[in-house]
Amino acid sequence: MKRNAVIAASLLVAACAGSGAGWVTLLDGPNGLQNFVSVGETPWEVKDGVLQADRGGKAAGYFVTKNNYGDFHLRVEFWASHDSNSGIYMRCANPKVITDRTCYEANIFDQRPDPTGGTGAFVHRSKVSQPYPKAGGQWNVYEITLKGPHLVAVLNGVKTADIVDTELTYGPIALQWGRGVIKFRKVQIQEL
Repeated sequence: MKRNAVIAASLLVAACAGSGAGWVTLLDGPNGLQNFVSVGETPWEVKDGVLQADRGGKAAGYFVTKNNYGDFHLRVEFWASHDSNSGIYMRCANPKVITDRTCYEANIFDQRPDPTGGTGAFVHRSKVSQPYPKAGGQWNVYEITLKGPHLVAVLNGVKTADIVDTELTYGPIALQWGRGVIKFRKVQIQEL
């Protein structure tokens, strides 16, 4: 019960904060699809008012912003199945070749074999500690800040990663489908 209250409070804070000055809504259900391009074989579609994917080709698929971003606050509302492998990729070096080595990836992967790099981590760059964050089967809010080399991820109101990394400075943002079901309800950005 306590976890649901934290998630509900995070969603309320996210809804209120995202309406302030400087925030731009990139995706709001079916609105904003024109801000993205699909990369890979995943058939992204709008169902029940949200962008979702539940199948793909042999490799992961991505929904990639047409614009590039450097320093920003990012707020993403998402729902993931328990077996989902997904993530939010940022400052991607090449918008046509999205990888967890050429982008910063805020992971959504509850069943990752090494849970320290699972949900809440920046893949290959930070670890999360026990109790390991879980996103499966519920709506979640990721709040991510990239300012210069400082990267911070907050999942449902709990800071899960806070690192310094100088490798990537500018590029598009990508939403990933890798396995399971992933739904994105809202994506908002505030450039810094």
